[in-house]
Amino acid sequence: MFKIFKKKKDTCQDACCKPKVEKSCNCPDCAEKNNEINVESKDDCCDEDSGEDSDSDGCCENEPDIVSNRIRNNRESTYIYNVAGMDCGSCALTIQKGVASIKEIDDTKVNFSTGKMTVVTNSIHIAKKDVLKKVKQLGYSARLVDDDNVGEKKTISQGQVVLISTLLFALGLTFEFLIINSLISNIFYALTMGLAGFKTFRSAWFGIKAKSLDMNVLMSIASIGAVLIGQWSEGATVLYLFVIGIYLQNKAVNRTRQSIKEMMSLAPDNAILYKNGEWIEAESKSINVGDTILVRSGDKIALDGIIEKGNTNINQSSITGESIPVSKKNGDSVYAGSINESGTIEVRTTKVASDSTISQIVKMVEEAEERKAPSEAFIDKFSRIYTPIVFVVAILTMILPPFWGMDLKDSIFKGLELLIVACPCALVISTPVSIVSAIGNAAKNGVLVKGGSYLETASKISAIAFDKTGTITKGKPEVIEVEIFEGTEQELLSISRSLEQNATHPIAKSIVKYALAKEAQILKATDEQNIVGKGMTAKILGKNYSIGSSKLFNLTIQQESFKKMSESNGNTVIFVGREKIIIGAFLVQDTLRKSSIEAISKLKSVGIKKLVMLTGDNQKVASNIAKQAGLSDTSAELMPQDKAKQIEVLQQNSTVAMVGDGINDAPALATSDLGIAMGGAGTDTAMETSDIVLMADNLNKLPYLLLLSKSTVRIIKENITLSLMIKLLALIAVFGGFLPIWLAVLSDTGMAIIVTLNAIRLLAKKDNIKI
Repeated sequence: MFKIFKKKKDTCQDACCKPKVEKSCNCPDCAEKNNEINVESKDDCCDEDSGEDSDSDGCCENEPDIVSNRIRNNRESTYIYNVAGMDCGSCALTIQKGVASIKEIDDTKVNFSTGKMTVVTNSIHIAKKDVLKKVKQLGYSARLVDDDNVGEKKTISQGQVVLISTLLFALGLTFEFLIINSLISNIFYALTMGLAGFKTFRSAWFGIKAKSLDMNVLMSIASIGAVLIGQWSEGATVLYLFVIGIYLQNKAVNRTRQSIKEMMSLAPDNAILYKNGEWIEAESKSINVGDTILVRSGDKIALDGIIEKGNTNINQSSITGESIPVSKKNGDSVYAGSINESGTIEVRTTKVASDSTISQIVKMVEEAEERKAPSEAFIDKFSRIYTPIVFVVAILTMILPPFWGMDLKDSIFKGLELLIVACPCALVISTPVSIVSAIGNAAKNGVLVKGGSYLETASKISAIAFDKTGTITKGKPEVIEVEIFEGTEQELLSISRSLEQNATHPIAKSIVKYALAKEAQILKATDEQNIVGKGMTAKILGKNYSIGSSKLFNLTIQQESFKKMSESNGNTVIFVGREKIIIGAFLVQDTLRKSSIEAISKLKSVGIKKLVMLTGDNQKVASNIAKQAGLSDTSAELMPQDKAKQIEVLQQNSTVAMVGDGINDAPALATSDLGIAMGGAGTDTAMETSDIVLMADNLNKLPYLLLLSKSTVRIIKENITLSLMIKLLALIAVFGGFLPIWLAVLSDTGMAIIVTLNAIRLLAKKDNIKI
């Protein structure tokens, strides 16, 4: 009987892992803390014998095996959430502080620009229950990115709140204007405040508990203060205009986030898979590397792969930004999200859906948006100092003037206006929205920018250094002649093929290709050694052979003369020798890209005067290529470390960008102020080693990138300047006594809308540079 009436304090409810029930609870987290993990535990959250209630919210029901494994290994896990309802950076900070206050949360990061939150914890219960509950308490909503089974509860939308609030506010104004009954008008104003301000008041309360002085706190104090001095219309005006401003601002901000969502949906969810002797439709995420898929004319390609059958034209603008379709044949690579425009093809997959090029781009763009630019970091620091100072000044404005004979009501009113003006929303939002818009636009145009800081650096570039092979030239050199100094041509080709068979340099590949065409046999090579910037050595048939530039050998007068004559005709000379004795040579030529000539002309038109080429090739070949391309200078016969030194020389007078393939020239790319890799599509290394990636295999997007960066920095400066000017004017007007409260609200929310709209103009920035 006593047991029936006894209050059950130690129940799980929605927090079954609280310390007081850990010893009697069988759910994984509780068991972990007591070293009593039982994988075969019952579905009930608490042990039946303990006399405790089961978890009414089902937080321990049907836990997947991966949860048990995570608990068993006692590892922290990272959870990513989509957060809805954030109005600006200060809201993100409130959520971050609130979630961070939860016990067993090890790290929390909230990014306003992307609308995402990252939480690190070793408890899945906290991740799926407490975190969501805390975010809801703060007045926002969150859901796990990977949790497709959880649906959001239908609630009144922000648009409906605005519509109903407008009706209530209009009725309040009507009754006040007609002076029928002030009580009736006040009732409508109160209803307006209750509806429009519900989320604001709720967020403010939990914001205060999280020790965060965000705009919800400031607006709530201002509206409540207005009511306390009898100004019901002013209190309603504050919240009504605020909710409209936030609604319009969110609509605009969502446009910037939409660009990433569109990229995520480029690759189709299903593909036609060859399995068990027949073609069937299957989910893209279930297809493995090495499987064969069928792509019909007009279909989007679901996964990265290599064409095994068929010829076609592929529109890969979603990856590279190039609008002209590219001809593809057997052995060519294709990318998920691109469109097959003509014939049907069979593709052997080389990556699973989560590792496709488009997935990597989306992931890197999202990571880039979370990296703050210098101007953004400065504004965040400024707002954290500015807001508390203005808040204190507002309180003093309410309290002190009455001691000097000023009307209490007037001083409180001025203080309330100061609280509204103190909101730094427009200022805080001015930079991140601009950065997100620019990065999203760049990604759609085939340029991957890894962070706002790199975008700002790009706007300052005054000198650009280019690698030659594969950047200025096509990177597909061809052997045009073979010179024999000793032995036969077949012996030379066989030795050369054996030396270069594993090399990745374009010239080495061209020699192997030539030897294969001549049916040269391959010999066993041992003790292989790659001599950076010079060539390759190995032992073949018991003798030491070398292949590479003249730096590996001591040339005779005849061979030196041959080298100079060949180079004067624009050839690169590759020597082959045995024990330092040259037995032959290859004359190799690489072709200048037409796109390089066009891009360099455009770079000059956008104000880049210093354009140089850095290459390990000989001076005559380099000078010839540089002259054709329109480059101002060239440095040849450079080792990788020499290229880095040349970058340092350029940096003495300029902000320097280095453009290469992202694989070679690593020292130069790292030394430069901005490392730009070209041809990132399908090249993981290029995307990992540089600051900016041109996904197409040409320089055409480089001028567009520089113009976009300059536009971004200009818009950021416009937004910051305008926001500060409006704040200053508002503060002057407050102390001058001629700023109505509705105008104080507009100075904040209205300005936030203006800077957002100004920023999203970057989404429409096009690559339309004309020479």
